[in-house]
Amino acid sequence: MFYDHLKIYVKAGDGGNGCVAFRREKYVPFGGPAGGDGGRGGHVVLRADEGLRTLVDFHFRHHFKAGRGGHGGGKERHGKSGADLVLQVPVGTVVRDAATGEVLADLVKHGQEVIVARGGRGGRGNARFATSTERAPRFAEKGEPGEERWLELELKLLADVGLVGLPNAGKSTILSRVSAARPKIADYPFTTLEPCLGVVRVGEGESFVLADLPGLIEGAHAGAGLGHKFLRHIERTRLLIHVVDAAGTEGRDPVADFAVINRELALYSPELAARPQVVAANKMDLPESRPKLERLRAALPAYEVFPVSAATGEGLDRLMVRVAALLRELPAPRLVEAPEKAAAGGTPLRVRQEAGVFVVEGEKVERKVAMTDLDNPEAVRRLKQYFRRAGVEDALRTAGVKPGDTVRIGREEFVYQPEGEA
Repeated sequence: MFYDHLKIYVKAGDGGNGCVAFRREKYVPFGGPAGGDGGRGGHVVLRADEGLRTLVDFHFRHHFKAGRGGHGGGKERHGKSGADLVLQVPVGTVVRDAATGEVLADLVKHGQEVIVARGGRGGRGNARFATSTERAPRFAEKGEPGEERWLELELKLLADVGLVGLPNAGKSTILSRVSAARPKIADYPFTTLEPCLGVVRVGEGESFVLADLPGLIEGAHAGAGLGHKFLRHIERTRLLIHVVDAAGTEGRDPVADFAVINRELALYSPELAARPQVVAANKMDLPESRPKLERLRAALPAYEVFPVSAATGEGLDRLMVRVAALLRELPAPRLVEAPEKAAAGGTPLRVRQEAGVFVVEGEKVERKVAMTDLDNPEAVRRLKQYFRRAGVEDALRTAGVKPGDTVRIGREEFVYQPEGEA
């Protein structure tokens, strides 16, 4: 089964917790803090693999989680980093954040990688907090939670040339003639139910990738037939071979067929409709095709029309040589661009109200709360000091917070009390 669009959930590993420990050695009564740091959580990585052709592996499993970092130990022993989770996807996969639609990566080369969820930092042990005034800290940081998100994976096949046309026009037969690909061929519409790729060799060291796509019909841009599902696979092509039934079998009109397909391409994507095209007037082995060929050429003066016969192979060599020559002149396909990352520092601090709760948002302050052991009084005291320095208290007062109000930061909730009160 061909799967080219689905969603998965990824969760990076949490960082390991820092350790609270002190040196315990003979004749050393006050050995000082010796708690080690926790290890980093594992990342979730997507890697492009040219050996894959579909996203079927993600159809049966949707949730993926990387390894957690190890906790720190005494004697300043650091925890082990969590194992990264590497997921293989086909070359040509576009990765988006399912919640925002933001493009994270367009994986178009074998081995290309992108980190889609970063592992959390390991918490610092108490040895890292020793100062000249606080020589025996009895607190340590918890590990930072790893990133988690839903991803949308969309596969767009990487092909130089796409075969388009109405069902039963002969696209699959042409592909089987000019390449080693063996798509299903039969004398009925919609024989091709999934895209098929073939490599066409036109000379010593020169070749291109040709894609046979399921037949389009009128209304394909809106989901009719199979066209809407597979139109995405010709978005990367640089050139289209428009296959028409020149013999007009089944009462078809080649000129009207050509107009139908181009109208559907324009409705789906004007940029796609502007893609260069050559016309393959197929089924020239049938006697009724000759008079209709001249009418087709007269109706399409802006296009190169090549009389071919997929059944006998007539004219296909000449068509492929011309396609190869056009490809040498055409620019490389434009990739889906991921937006530039914001400068380091995270999202700015802001306060909003939600159902009577004051919600404090900001990457730094949320991370600080998540990594604080709220059961440890010393750690809570240090967190309060951070709130003052970071401007959290001032922002809450500006937003109108009153004593006793609930304040939420990340996943934790607090009751607001002004400084000096119990």
